[in-house]
Amino acid sequence: MTAKHKVIFAVLGLLLIGGAFGIGTLVGYSSGQAQCLVCKPEALDFSLFWEAYHKLQENFVNGEKLDSKTIIYGAISGMVEALGDPYTVFFPPEDAKRFEEDVKGIFEGVGMEIGIKGGQLQVIAPLEGTPAQRAGLRAGDKIIKVDTAETAGLTIDEAINIIRGPRGTKVVLTIFRQEWGESREVTVERALIQIPSLTWEMLAEDKSSSRPSKEGSEKEGNVAYLKLYHFSEQAAYDFRVAAVEILGSGASKIVLDLRNNPGGFLEVAQDIGGWFLPKGQVVAIEDFGESEKVEFSSKGPGSLARWPIVVLINEGSASASEILAGALRDNRGVLLIGKKSFGKGSVQGIEKLRDGSSLKITVARWLTPKGTVLTDQGLEPDIKVEMTDEDYEKELDPQLQRALEIIKEMR
Repeated sequence: MTAKHKVIFAVLGLLLIGGAFGIGTLVGYSSGQAQCLVCKPEALDFSLFWEAYHKLQENFVNGEKLDSKTIIYGAISGMVEALGDPYTVFFPPEDAKRFEEDVKGIFEGVGMEIGIKGGQLQVIAPLEGTPAQRAGLRAGDKIIKVDTAETAGLTIDEAINIIRGPRGTKVVLTIFRQEWGESREVTVERALIQIPSLTWEMLAEDKSSSRPSKEGSEKEGNVAYLKLYHFSEQAAYDFRVAAVEILGSGASKIVLDLRNNPGGFLEVAQDIGGWFLPKGQVVAIEDFGESEKVEFSSKGPGSLARWPIVVLINEGSASASEILAGALRDNRGVLLIGKKSFGKGSVQGIEKLRDGSSLKITVARWLTPKGTVLTDQGLEPDIKVEMTDEDYEKELDPQLQRALEIIKEMR
């Protein structure tokens, strides 16, 4: 495994808009059969498997239902599940094809990332402008049921398969949110999802309100508020365009909003980090264990490296978002404001099998430049600011307001 592999940085849980970005960080694609990395083939004894298979053939009451391919796929799935890693997954051919399409950006579903945390299926982040966001789902919501199916014991991929579906159809999610004290049913209508990669605007602080004012005139504010929704391939180009606009706008400070950003491509996180960091500074470390580590560094241009900046994060900030936020804090001492991030930093490699099926295998984990482990830990904000139900209902944003108050004093 080398740094030259193409790395897809995606967060916990396939996007339910079709599973885009995958689970964790994907490292390239390989053709042919996956090789055993921890054992010698001659040390494996499959005689027990074949003994059990023949017993089924001889004794199972519905012998006509014994499909050898289904049994083999089931055996592989069982082998993968026995590892106890929710991000190492076997895809039969149909699922493998769908996964590849999803990574390429074919989105249809409800528009949210899901994951398993503390053994519970939950929403990582509803994505901008999607049915999930319009239905009021939030990062951290626990998914108790999908229609009538209990989610306890489901893998992420099993949950995805029953939540996703054709546009125009509906799914009923039973959601538990701490503030509610009890679960509620939320109906979401599936749709074709089109997500912007980012937006930016000039902001000026309105002291008479707990809510920041958004100014259309560049002369009335000097803070560029940049909201990054995900690290798609398009985001690299869009950020470059936005950065050039910001550099010529009269702005002199930046609030970078990574809230509810579930991740995307590592190269894009590295690319964007290069605008904020001098060339050569470490953005992320890929840890394969046993002292093998690979560093990913800024390639420049570093045009915003001297600009005052604060970063907004929350429980929906995952993977590539955590890497970028961690890199800015470790290298520049940038303040993180909001709530603790999700905590997703494992690396998955895709191995294609000869019949069109594939294995997604956890091969490494991501560390911040100073060695902070992200998986199951997340990033603690330097300044913690909560968002209440009342804030959401009144469309107030105390986290952004606090960021503006802090950056106002920076020079």
